[in-house]
Amino acid sequence: MKFHEFGNENKPHIMLIHGGGNAWWNYLRQAEILSKNYYVILPTLDGHGEEYETTYISTEDTADKLMVYIDEKCDGHLFALCGVSLGGQIVMELLSRKPDIAKKAIIDGSICYPRPTMARFCIAGIRFFGGLLFSEKACRFQIAMMPKLLPKNMQYPEKIKKYYMQDMPHVRKETFYNIYRTYMMKYTLKESIKTTKAEVMYWYGEKEMKCVKNSAKMFKSFVSTCQIYEAKDYNHGYLSLYLPNEWLEIAEPFFQQE
Repeated sequence: MKFHEFGNENKPHIMLIHGGGNAWWNYLRQAEILSKNYYVILPTLDGHGEEYETTYISTEDTADKLMVYIDEKCDGHLFALCGVSLGGQIVMELLSRKPDIAKKAIIDGSICYPRPTMARFCIAGIRFFGGLLFSEKACRFQIAMMPKLLPKNMQYPEKIKKYYMQDMPHVRKETFYNIYRTYMMKYTLKESIKTTKAEVMYWYGEKEMKCVKNSAKMFKSFVSTCQIYEAKDYNHGYLSLYLPNEWLEIAEPFFQQE
């Protein structure tokens, strides 16, 4: 696992955790803005980006490694902890480990209870079509099609396209298998999440799958102070992945609330 850091280390620390298949650049545009007022940490999870040769094991294993970093580099505490999809589940796990690990947290489009049938379907999809979806040729085609499939404000700038082409073709099938086996098939929200002292927002897109919306409800049943935010007309991870300015419009006021 590697860490990309932005801003003044003496300012409040924020960690933003990317989703499965992407890498640290998932949150690069947000980090560049936030670094004016915060010290922003973007991990590259095992199996992703420049860490593609390192085996991704599980949500819990990733939380173990992030806890070591937070203890050693951040005195055991962060100002804010945010993640999308797989990254959001890792945020949940970290919050359940240590009640005061963060003052603020944003979970975006994540699931927190097992969906074994969906996991098996996704694993089969990667097994049979992974080469078509994530080869260099496929990634180049996806980038070329973006202007036709997404409005202008949701298209990647050139620097993100460059990172996408650099990293996505290297993600191994085994990484996706392990993500689906742990993120979808096994993970269940821990009872210890009830002790968290963090102020939490749980985001999801209006067009997300039902299991994501149910996960938000389940989380709130454990943490009654959690604020649920539904992004109208959007699908999975749109704010984090494609709309950094809208992400900031919601996140920054939340960070600034006393």
